[in-house]
Amino acid sequence: MSTGSGAPSAPAPTAPTTPASHRSSMFGSLKVRNYRLFFAGQVVSNIGTWMQRIAQDWLVLSLTGSATAVGVTTALQFLPMLLFGLYGGVLVDRLNKRRALLVTQSAMALTGVALALLTLSGHVHVWHVYLAAFFVGLATVVDNPARQSFVSEMVGPDQLQNAVSLNSANFQSARLVGPAVAGLMITGVGTGWAFLFNGLSFVAPIVGLLMMRGRDLHAVRRAPRGKGQLREGLRYVAGRPDLMWTIILVGFIGTFGFNFPVYLSAFADDVFHAGAGSYSLFNTLMAVGSLAGALLAARRGTAKLRVMLAAAVAFGGLELVAATAPSLWLFSLLMVPIGMFGMTVNVTANTTVQMGTDPAMRGRVMALYMMVFMGGSPIGAPIAGWITDSYGVRAGLAVGGAIAAAAAVVIGLVLARVGNLRLSVGWHRGHPRVRFVPREQREQLAPAA
Repeated sequence: MSTGSGAPSAPAPTAPTTPASHRSSMFGSLKVRNYRLFFAGQVVSNIGTWMQRIAQDWLVLSLTGSATAVGVTTALQFLPMLLFGLYGGVLVDRLNKRRALLVTQSAMALTGVALALLTLSGHVHVWHVYLAAFFVGLATVVDNPARQSFVSEMVGPDQLQNAVSLNSANFQSARLVGPAVAGLMITGVGTGWAFLFNGLSFVAPIVGLLMMRGRDLHAVRRAPRGKGQLREGLRYVAGRPDLMWTIILVGFIGTFGFNFPVYLSAFADDVFHAGAGSYSLFNTLMAVGSLAGALLAARRGTAKLRVMLAAAVAFGGLELVAATAPSLWLFSLLMVPIGMFGMTVNVTANTTVQMGTDPAMRGRVMALYMMVFMGGSPIGAPIAGWITDSYGVRAGLAVGGAIAAAAAVVIGLVLARVGNLRLSVGWHRGHPRVRFVPREQREQLAPAA
């Protein structure tokens, strides 16, 4: 049962680690049958999701000619998470997560099919796309925290980091296929067929959930119905600086750095005048980097905050460089490291939060995490669209990168202060090394120097 007082449990270490004895191979969690079914279903569904994302952005741009309209579509899809995300987490902690996922996945399937029928019949208007994006966002309020926290029930604590990383690799692998197929489909037969594929793709995860063995799931006590559970979750995070500042960093990067539907469509159309094919190319190359980042995270035995912070600085810095890229091919190549560092931030933050959270609180904490990461889009996407329309897409991307890098530096300094750490600059085996060390260690070394 959740504690009624709302007092946080004993804090986890600032940088959660996985003991060496529990380290697994890159694909260790796939040995679990239930997770294999989940993983396979998500492969198909994620391809459809990426196809719909590309088709949706391109359809809105074609109907309106406005990057701001693309930003509004993105904002509407993530607005429900911003408004109701925490309540979704409270529900997830009370519900059977497998049954909740069956409902949310079915709802998103129906939305995809409805948008496909409107588009294929020639009756689609931009407000239809807005409405479909909002309905998908409503389903996501429960679907996201349920999927995030259900992973631990399928694989258990020893394989949790590996499974989280493989989920990201799964999503990014689909990102390699989905945009490429969507680009071919949009130019060949139209956006409606991409929407239809997405609607039908949800059959795979639904079948996988139905085939799972309930007896093989790791039992997690559900939170009973009661007052104050939302406040209890917020107090829990507020009492854990490692969780709170990780979520704040993710919020800055998600709000200002990850507005790629706005940036990439505008670069393809307005800067390089290259059409839907180049837009798909940008997304595909970013997915290559994201996949590499996710697989590297799957091999690591620890989730280190310093890795997350360094990756966030690199991510923001590379966006600044990409904003000034003079040619299509240079801009395209920069998508690979941007994707890699962006995914490193995402996976490391996700793993840090999940592994450091009490299982009874995980739904609420992950709902807060996803609300901050995805819910920032209703704020960031219209701002990015307005800057893009007013000052050009290069300015929009540069502002987003600068804010992401600055947030990482500031939060790194805050975490160092909270953890009583100081910056250490020195040499190790003939190479310069910059790291944070305990303040006492630095002070003890000073007299000797």
